[in-house]
Amino acid sequence: MDHKSKLRQIAVAAIMALGVAQGACAQAQPDNNAASGVVSQPGATVALPSTPLPAQTQVQTSALTPEEAKQSAAGNVAELQQMIKGSDLSELRTTYNGSYGASLLFHGKEMTYYVALFQQKNFWRVIKTQDSARAEMIYRDFVRQTMQLSDVEIRRTQLEAQKAFTERMIALSQSRANRLQADLDVARQQQTIVANQQQQTRAEATALAQQKAAAQEQLRAAQRQVRELQRQLESGLPVH
Repeated sequence: MDHKSKLRQIAVAAIMALGVAQGACAQAQPDNNAASGVVSQPGATVALPSTPLPAQTQVQTSALTPEEAKQSAAGNVAELQQMIKGSDLSELRTTYNGSYGASLLFHGKEMTYYVALFQQKNFWRVIKTQDSARAEMIYRDFVRQTMQLSDVEIRRTQLEAQKAFTERMIALSQSRANRLQADLDVARQQQTIVANQQQQTRAEATALAQQKAAAQEQLRAAQRQVRELQRQLESGLPVH
């Protein structure tokens, strides 16, 4: 066997080994679509993003091959932006998690799939392929990324709501405490007034009791005097 034949056999063996490795990687990729966020039905109208995010914010995804990872830089974002303006593109799936989303779109005339990852209305990454199974795999991976990326955002939203709720409860509790304090102040003030009135009434009652005792003593003295005068008056009269 000549040198060229040996090189040809080595190349064929390497290609076959690469194909087996890629197939195993595809089977190992988890299906996270069922655990994703809200998924729109095929044909639903979605406001898709239009502007790519800064390059420094991009993250790598294990579902993409090195060639696919370079596609966005090759113009797929601009191409998809242009196609969205027309009517040839069909939306197959879209998933939202927080402000992040992933879409699977289909260009029927060219039998081409576009898989997009975006935040709000800004395209992050766009992958173009004619392999439907590959498009589904990349879409599921993008959905997984939206779940991971939105975790902090969702947590922040929840914490903001909890903080606002707590502050509202504090305000309500403080208002209630203020009303109770006002009621307590009125009760204490009224209690002081009543106590003063009771003290004054007791003093008046004591004075009246003393006056009554003095008057009764005067009455007894007057009655004694009347009896004595009556006795003296009757002492010179004949007895019947």
